[in-house]
Amino acid sequence: SVDSELFGNDISKLWPISYEGQSDTACFDNALEFLTQGGYSLAHAMMMLIPEAWAGNKLMDQDRKAFYEYHAALMEPWDGPAAVAFTDGRQIGATLDR
Repeated sequence: SVDSELFGNDISKLWPISYEGQSDTACFDNALEFLTQGGYSLAHAMMMLIPEAWAGNKLMDQDRKAFYEYHAALMEPWDGPAAVAFTDGRQIGATLDR
């Protein structure tokens, strides 16, 4: 369930976030925009969409592993390109797919 003080009862007008026929890139862009407009930072949203390989990683610290474990219960990771660069005009970053 999704709530928004900004959209109120009009939140249903946002659906669908992605739809059949869109490219993978367009679907990813829509999901990222939805998360950032919903209040997640760009880095947080990217870590949700393209998580590190955390399961079974004995070298990862417990706080970071807990972050990924929590978000894995909310959504499945993106199954897309091997590398993504991103920016919001203030922050720039890049990540590799697991």
